[in-house]
Amino acid sequence: MAKKIFVNLPVADVPAATAFYEAIGFEKHALFSNAQGSAMIWSETIHVMLLGLDFYRTFTGKEIIDAKRQSGALFALAFDSRAEVDAFTKAALAAGGRELHEPEDMGFMYSRAFEDPDGHGYGPFYMDMAAAEQTMAGGAVEPVAA
Repeated sequence: MAKKIFVNLPVADVPAATAFYEAIGFEKHALFSNAQGSAMIWSETIHVMLLGLDFYRTFTGKEIIDAKRQSGALFALAFDSRAEVDAFTKAALAAGGRELHEPEDMGFMYSRAFEDPDGHGYGPFYMDMAAAEQTMAGGAVEPVAA
């Protein structure tokens, strides 16, 4: 069985959040969705659970951040081309997302950044691994320390 990730996000309005994620290509899994939350499928291995604030509170005793004012996590999503990165970002902006900065092009990597209506940050990107390996090996870019 493939390993999967289920990201749980607190949202102010479950139907509005669901509509946003459907607009950017996620599919709602009806079996695991109700008024308290929506199970959204991005791929066979990546799912996002949109949980209403009251329901989210049942999973933690911690204060829930206001993702519009505080950062709790940033989600980088890999795509197969620059065009797919642009199309995904364009869909997010059309559905009510907010662009965080202009596109960034490092030659071997192209990325965009946006927030969903609740303030959760996404960084869709495309990376040409062969070009990245060549660039990193040549010392043009400092490797990220582990």
